[in-house]
Amino acid sequence: MQIKMSDKVVEWYKEDLSLTEGDFVRFYVRYGGFNSFVKGFSLGIDKENPEQSHTLVEKDGITFFIEDDDTWYFEDKDLVIDFNELIEEPVFIQG
Repeated sequence: MQIKMSDKVVEWYKEDLSLTEGDFVRFYVRYGGFNSFVKGFSLGIDKENPEQSHTLVEKDGITFFIEDDDTWYFEDKDLVIDFNELIEEPVFIQG
């Protein structure tokens, strides 16, 4: 499993979450919401340090990660995050 994201997405997260070099961003599974790969669940994001990270990627000094406990949601597929120009927000794609 990999986390893949465009530079535009990274810039959006940096601005939206007030991220600076050395920060960590976790993608985690939450109950309900949109962009669901598994019915009834969706992805959330939070600025926090990893505890037992399974997958991580460093982009522009920021580390984005998924913890071991949340890997079931992806079914061994990649998390691809693209930027939707129409709604001006990132969108999650299971690749």
